[in-house]
Amino acid sequence: MESSMAEHHHPWTGSLYVDGRFRPPAAGGSLPVHDKSSGELLGVAGDAGPEDVDAAVASSVAAQQAWAALPYSERAAVLRRAAAALEAADGLRELIMRETGSIAGKADYEIASAAGELFEAAALASRPVGEVLRTGHPGRFSVAERVPVGLVAAITPWNFPLVLGMRVIAPALALGNALLLKPSPETPLSGGLALCELFEQAGVPAGVFQVLPGGEAVGRRLVEHPDVAMVHFTGSTTVGREIAGTAGSLLKKTSLELGGNNALLVLDDADVDQAAMIGAWSSFHYQGQTCISAGRHIVDRAVADAYLDNLTARAAAVTVGDPLRDGTGLGPIINDVQLARARRLLDDAVAGGARILTGGTNEGRFFRPTVVVDVDPAAALWTEEIFAPIAPVAVVDGTEQAVALANDTGYGLVSSVVGSDVHRATEVARRLNCGMVHVNDATPQDEPLAPFGGIGQSGLGGRAGGDSNLEEFTERRWRTVTGDPVHYPY
Repeated sequence: MESSMAEHHHPWTGSLYVDGRFRPPAAGGSLPVHDKSSGELLGVAGDAGPEDVDAAVASSVAAQQAWAALPYSERAAVLRRAAAALEAADGLRELIMRETGSIAGKADYEIASAAGELFEAAALASRPVGEVLRTGHPGRFSVAERVPVGLVAAITPWNFPLVLGMRVIAPALALGNALLLKPSPETPLSGGLALCELFEQAGVPAGVFQVLPGGEAVGRRLVEHPDVAMVHFTGSTTVGREIAGTAGSLLKKTSLELGGNNALLVLDDADVDQAAMIGAWSSFHYQGQTCISAGRHIVDRAVADAYLDNLTARAAAVTVGDPLRDGTGLGPIINDVQLARARRLLDDAVAGGARILTGGTNEGRFFRPTVVVDVDPAAALWTEEIFAPIAPVAVVDGTEQAVALANDTGYGLVSSVVGSDVHRATEVARRLNCGMVHVNDATPQDEPLAPFGGIGQSGLGGRAGGDSNLEEFTERRWRTVTGDPVHYPY
């Protein structure tokens, strides 16, 4: 195992990153960060307050226009250097594993995907930013151009802190914006402070990228601040509603990537072994703690018994424990609050008649992968986002029932359909009300060029990735130029 970033004193200790330097919070607050498996202290971040937000915003506003005025090739070069530095960062892999409680494969994915976001954003910087419009006025030149939003505030979650932060940071910077990042208090190191030196070495000017670890007061001030032009939030639907309400009253641009109660449909002609592998990965990977995990398995009766047997066997075979140990498949639930919620959802479902086929137990925050059937469709385990390694399974008769049950939710993030007849499975997929759908693959999918996002309670309809980032992180401006004299009545 590579040397741990947490074994040494770092410039970020007790600090925020404001105006190109690490400094303590104005009020002197601190934010301890612990290994999610052992409880060992990993480090201490600064705990920002509203005063720090104001200072950082002022620095960003002062720096943003000069950054936007740089030739696109210079911004692109900065992002490419940042990607190379990220790929070579010593100790980042172990830091992610320890700070998030994830296995090595998940940490490797985060680093590779975050670097991919930077490389793709570097290409985004050279995309055309305008179009010439036809005009009915002789002598007038009319163009629609894209201009940076200005200052973007990103409030990011703890589950994939590096890649979900970079999904916003990279395109926002590429397109000439400044970025203020508030990572989750659970993961302020891999989610923010560990990036600051990398960006500084890559050539990001002071004030263009800043990190403010902290709690609710910091997030609220960022949303309310009049000089923050746009707020991006990834997290729960409950908090997203609050942000949308505040930002809406201020007529402020928002991008909300919220929760999901995602369905995996297994059709009557599915290859059961393949379907169960897809189902196990969809519900159990990273302890089920992603917005794109499958929270509802909807299985045709013709293959239900075989599917349940196979899924149960796969769940029972997973090793749960310290992610730093070889062979571990799942680490711990992120904290005691999430653990208590998972236990409540499962226990309430069982009290209502559900049956656990495997799992359902935990030792501390280490929760066994769980398969449960006969869940009341009104139970919270079926209707709410779970965020734990629990796979509720419902048996249906035919595709009509499957589609109706899958669409019976206010969420609309992602679904998957598994079936041997690809044409038929694709037709079923087209009927599902969600922002993303996958045929014969797991619900957790993410690519830098793909439009990622949901509908309904899963988001406001904005998308991250590829050309969608042009819509997210720029505003369209109409500009005309008239060379000949104009004449008006007065």
